[in-house]
Amino acid sequence: AGAAELQPELAVAEHVRYESTGPALCTVVFLLVYFFGMASSIWWVILSLTWFLAAGMKWGNEAIAGYAQYFHLAAWLLPSVKSIAVLALSSVDGDPVAGICYVGNQSLENLRGFVLAPLVVYLFTGSLFLLAGFVSLFRIRSVIKQGGTKTDKLEKLMIRIGIFTVLYTVPATIVIACYIYEQHNREAWEQAQNCSCPGDPHRPKPDYAVFMLKYFM
Repeated sequence: AGAAELQPELAVAEHVRYESTGPALCTVVFLLVYFFGMASSIWWVILSLTWFLAAGMKWGNEAIAGYAQYFHLAAWLLPSVKSIAVLALSSVDGDPVAGICYVGNQSLENLRGFVLAPLVVYLFTGSLFLLAGFVSLFRIRSVIKQGGTKTDKLEKLMIRIGIFTVLYTVPATIVIACYIYEQHNREAWEQAQNCSCPGDPHRPKPDYAVFMLKYFM
């Protein structure tokens, strides 16, 4: 029943509000969701980078703190530039399922350029830093064990970082997978909806559960 309700909503684009020329509330909702969503992903990359610098490169707290202004600049400037670009291109549109203003709901190019590609880059970059940090910690752990010293504290740190990694990467990967599913199938859904053969049981239909999973994550 959910999938059946979703189909006409995907096809009737004229009932979905577009662009940045709509109500100010729509723009505010877009900025709250998109800007802070992208900023949180960048902060995760920065946190992964600083952990790699501390664990893998043996940087001290003062050395890392010296780059704090650059971290803040990257975390807030990049989402600002992307948000301004979306507004300048009048690419804000309505999500037919959640009913919020976002980008890429009616344009696959915008979905790929402003949403999917940045999320993939952030996840990949942060994961690389975390992996490099873990490799360094495992080497340190081996050296400490060979010296006969206990590694309990180091192992607890590795467990905490591992839990942190899972808590971010798993939901982020699921969201990216949902976006890939959507951008891969959306054209087929819209073509099937516009087809004059509504009784065809083999028409491609969106899986409502995938959209709900994306929103839940």
